[in-house]
Amino acid sequence: MRATATRLEKKSFSSPDEVRSIPRAKAEFVKVGDRTIMRGTYEPGWRWSEHMKPVVGTESCEGHHLIYMVSGRMRVAVKGGEEVESGPGDIVEVPPGHDAWVVGKEPAVLVDFLVGETYAKRHD
Repeated sequence: MRATATRLEKKSFSSPDEVRSIPRAKAEFVKVGDRTIMRGTYEPGWRWSEHMKPVVGTESCEGHHLIYMVSGRMRVAVKGGEEVESGPGDIVEVPPGHDAWVVGKEPAVLVDFLVGETYAKRHD
């Protein structure tokens, strides 16, 4: 069970606590209470299996995501073959074991509420 907040806290992505540069993308992190929230900005042409697989060392993305799409479009395919495309205003839960890629010529910007601690880090 999640602990109850003990104080009022405000953070902004305009001054993130951490930034991780990844191929054709940028991940910014803010820590609020016991959570780390990520804003990801992915360039057109970015694909997890091409750009992140060499960074993290797994066959597919093993993160469990809860995403709010800010702008652009992204498509996700899970191991079982199901796919979904999302755009501005969509909220998507993505289980571990997937690939994802930017659709179109606009960067995809999203906020992820679950993977902040582990995103873009090597899995050994």
